[in-house]
Amino acid sequence: MGATPTQLVKEGYLMNPGGITGRTYDIASDGQRFLMIKESGGSDQTAAAASLIVVQHWTEELKRLVPTK
Repeated sequence: MGATPTQLVKEGYLMNPGGITGRTYDIASDGQRFLMIKESGGSDQTAAAASLIVVQHWTEELKRLVPTK
């Protein structure tokens, strides 16, 4: 009747870091991609230390840099 379940995410992603309650992931509005936090460590790690940059009010900066008129 229903679709056969398919594993989408393998091990190596944080699901409950530090006892955080609630979702530790997000799904794109098109339903095609996930945003998740990858665990640090392991032999395949080539990236620098984890960091997150949040840019607030970026549309105002864009309007200043690229005026429409």
